[in-house]
Amino acid sequence: MRNHFERLDTLFRKGGGEIGYEEFDRVARSLFPLEKDPATILLLLQASGYPITESSHGYRLETYFTPWREQEFCVLDIETNGSKPGYSQVIEIGALKLKNGQVTDRFETFVSCAYLPEHITLLTGIEPSDLKDAPTRAQALSELKLFMGNAVFTAHNAKFDYGFLDASFDRFGLGHIANPVLCTIDLAKRTIESEKYGLAYLNERLDLGMVSHHRAYDDALAASKILRIAMENIPDYVVTTDELLRFSKSSSADRKRMASANGLFEKRNRQI
Repeated sequence: MRNHFERLDTLFRKGGGEIGYEEFDRVARSLFPLEKDPATILLLLQASGYPITESSHGYRLETYFTPWREQEFCVLDIETNGSKPGYSQVIEIGALKLKNGQVTDRFETFVSCAYLPEHITLLTGIEPSDLKDAPTRAQALSELKLFMGNAVFTAHNAKFDYGFLDASFDRFGLGHIANPVLCTIDLAKRTIESEKYGLAYLNERLDLGMVSHHRAYDDALAASKILRIAMENIPDYVVTTDELLRFSKSSSADRKRMASANGLFEKRNRQI
């Protein structure tokens, strides 16, 4: 499903952050083929966390215009009782909201689970008794979705957390995750010099003070500290949130083009 939202991102980027009603309607119908009303599709996208608003001429992608320093990031981590969402489930969620470098909110919960393999207890320290009276999956996932809002979905190795949660949301009728996605591993590789980029290694190298590895909130907190350190090294030519997301996945050639394009933009502004 992520590829569908990335197609929409590409369309917005080609249109300078905005697209008209007809073009949006054409692409949006491929995302929600059973839905005919564009207004309902807009509401579904917004409810899924896609940062889109209606403008005077069509629709606007907010991350294209929002400076990354003013953007809200939801940094999260999950613990599960297995690696495949079709056969296993989330057992703990930890998340925090970060804006202007400051933590503005936090979310932490165990998730009710009837089966907890012994090796997961050994890895995480989570006991079956911790999960016995915890919120149900439907309740915990619903609360997480509300907490996330349309913030940038941020995680260390975001592919796993996104994939597992997206499948879990869909299973419980909560739709898909349409939030922009940022991986702190990707961003760290472009901003922090290190031999390795695993969370435990960066915790020691950067002295992050992580208390318990493989516990959801502690791992999310460590990832948020990596995000803040990485942000100290973001090049000046990266201004908007959309540019930050592209920078996090960029090649060296991409970064040269971004720097060159930014320099040309600044030169034109001085001439005007």
